[in-house]
Amino acid sequence: MITAIAVAAVPVHAANPIITSIYTADPAPLVVGNMMYIYAGRDEAPAGTNNFVMREWHVLSSTDANTWTHHGARANIATFPWAGADAWASEVEPRNGRYYWYTSVNGNGPGWMNIGVAVGDSPLGPFTDAKGGPLISDSTPNSSGLNIDPTVFVDDDGQAYMYWGGYWVPRAVKLAANMIDTVGSVVTPQGLTNYWEAPWMFKRNGLYYMMYAANDTNGCVVNTNYACQRYATATNPLGPWTHRGIVLGQVSSTTNHAGIVELNGQSYIVYHTADAPGGGDFRRSVAVDKLNFNADGTIQRVVPTTGGGGSGGSGTNIAPGATSSTSYVSPWESLAAINNGGTPVNSQDRSSQVYGNWPQQGTQWIEYQWPSARSINRSSVYWFDDNQGIDLPASCQLQYWNGSQYVNVAGQSTCGTTAHVDNVITFNTVNTTRLRLQITARSGYSTGVLEWKAFQA
Repeated sequence: MITAIAVAAVPVHAANPIITSIYTADPAPLVVGNMMYIYAGRDEAPAGTNNFVMREWHVLSSTDANTWTHHGARANIATFPWAGADAWASEVEPRNGRYYWYTSVNGNGPGWMNIGVAVGDSPLGPFTDAKGGPLISDSTPNSSGLNIDPTVFVDDDGQAYMYWGGYWVPRAVKLAANMIDTVGSVVTPQGLTNYWEAPWMFKRNGLYYMMYAANDTNGCVVNTNYACQRYATATNPLGPWTHRGIVLGQVSSTTNHAGIVELNGQSYIVYHTADAPGGGDFRRSVAVDKLNFNADGTIQRVVPTTGGGGSGGSGTNIAPGATSSTSYVSPWESLAAINNGGTPVNSQDRSSQVYGNWPQQGTQWIEYQWPSARSINRSSVYWFDDNQGIDLPASCQLQYWNGSQYVNVAGQSTCGTTAHVDNVITFNTVNTTRLRLQITARSGYSTGVLEWKAFQA
């Protein structure tokens, strides 16, 4: 039998991934006062094992989303006497001074995955089984094809809702005031375009948001073995939902599971990658980055940070505040496209303005200039490809103005030329008023850009 063990809180470093002493996955953030908690499963698969080995859930906390304390395992399979394996994705929701931990766990009875619920009197527990059996199982009428990934939300009127489900099949139900019983029928929410798994629900300025993992190739990922995070909005907690765009693109792990919360006036996205040393698809690690909303309530796409960047940098795209210029733009295209805050669906997306330099060939450039110096250490570019005279570039290079001339940024990572994604470029921090992207075309072609971002260090 596996039992929860009380351990001393251990400080961990502030870079992404936020903890590397163990592998962690499927993070669910919760803010209580000025403290953010992250509830995450532990990946224990040995190197080379191509299967999930998960038996316990861990908790981390921070007051600044930058420096984290690891509180160890606070629940595990043995928390649920009726369960036998698979401590998968979970989420904690507070209500009436108690904390309800909804989990994906494999029961000992017929069927596969179930949703259990444990309860504790503090965010750190101790937690005990609240129901004595599954809240949702395969025997629940209209249950999902895979009953995993619960997200629970309590509305302003006190009504609680739970969404869950995998294998392209989202489900939703109302919860009773006791938070351990369902009310009414399980429904199939409408409008969650390309839903795959991992829903996350929240409310902001009277509008309901649902973020979820998708694995389509319509601007989401380049290979359906991977996933991105799309989001939708609704004016009713049960929908119908309207798709709005992508929050987080493909990451280094095949799975993509995320949550969004606000701490001290700043929103954050918590997700997992395979970026820790020795990591992989079954040895994942939690990361945290700042997330920003546009004035109209839409979400700015997040570019993941790694290493020392983490959530300590602003994560703010400062390109919209810059004046842009270029060596050449086609008369029928628009330079304004590169920093208008758009979220392309794919590299052929013409639903908004595009920048293109046809019929010019060779090396062309686009440039940002700010009225005063900015500290910058990260950029991303989403290429335009019209399948005609404009093609993906052969190569690219970032440069900055050092006060007298343009020079290459130091420590530049690969300047990617992949279609349908934000190609992220990291480099040593520069303090400059101008940033230039040099783009070298493939032989016989011109080049184009749908969105070019620059991030404040």
